[in-house]
Amino acid sequence: MIGIGLLGSGFIADTYADGLRDVRDARLVANFSRDPARAARFAETWGPVARTHGTMEDLCRDPEVDLVVIALPNEAHLEAVRIAAAAGKGVVCTKPLARTAAEAAEMLRIVREADVWHGYAESSVFSPNIAKAYDMVGAGAIGEVLSMRAREAHSGPHAPHFWDAGTAGGGALLDMGCHTVETARLFFGKDVPIVEVFAWGATLVHGDRTTGEDNAIALLKFANGRVATVESSWTERGGMHLRHEIVGTEGRLITDTGSTPVWGFVQNPAGYLVEKADAETGWVHPVPEEARAYGFSQEMRHFAERFAAGLAPSETFEDGYVVNAVIDACYRSMKSGVWEPVEPAL
Repeated sequence: MIGIGLLGSGFIADTYADGLRDVRDARLVANFSRDPARAARFAETWGPVARTHGTMEDLCRDPEVDLVVIALPNEAHLEAVRIAAAAGKGVVCTKPLARTAAEAAEMLRIVREADVWHGYAESSVFSPNIAKAYDMVGAGAIGEVLSMRAREAHSGPHAPHFWDAGTAGGGALLDMGCHTVETARLFFGKDVPIVEVFAWGATLVHGDRTTGEDNAIALLKFANGRVATVESSWTERGGMHLRHEIVGTEGRLITDTGSTPVWGFVQNPAGYLVEKADAETGWVHPVPEEARAYGFSQEMRHFAERFAAGLAPSETFEDGYVVNAVIDACYRSMKSGVWEPVEPAL
């Protein structure tokens, strides 16, 4: 049984705790929170946690903790990795891995030098719809992949720390584009690098809340000449919108989490519907088993199984670094107005 120590007690920590309930050989044994009230709420929501620690160091030194899962704001990732690695613990970090490629490179250096197991928690590539589409592409269903268009949009982050672009490292592109950049790498093949990008970003609606972009579009050019389009928005009302269109020489595939198996028109609230639903009445599209629909359960199971077997996971800090490098290039392109090269992977 793998003992999981979870750093954080906010929305993403809740989602990971929910996902871990589906993992047979892992058990949440410890939690860290900077806020005692939130720590108490977390324990009440997810059942008794053996220990609640007041510092990251204490959690990482806990002998019952084998694998540390980081569910903290972006600015805390580097320090959390440093502490976990110093304690010799395996570590999984939520997306984005870091705020910049330089910061991601430092995190990768730390885990390599400490020789600890590491996983990058990019849930999108583990979601059932993306996994099925990827299997079909691998089976040759649509021939050679020619292009991909991905769009993730909602009305804005629920966590206040994401609005502080200076501290978080960026706006909508860093927050959500990290998902779609990695799905593009999945479908085109990680052995085909993204070599240059062209991007636009602007603050169209939330100028009173953030200095970061609330809308962005990026073109990712791969070494084989193929192009993926990534769109990210914090200004789309009506709940989460996440759609992928993969076009090949022999067909196309579409995934759309905005089309849910339960939907309708309601005049009375019925409780929680879906992340960032915006409204509880009118036309609603609730997502059943949200942690599973978005891939959180699947990624936690994958990490636990690979950690137990001593095998590297399919998503590691190397992948997180590449994503940060691509997004860094996008931010340079937003400023320069021209195609910008992507820094080579480590």
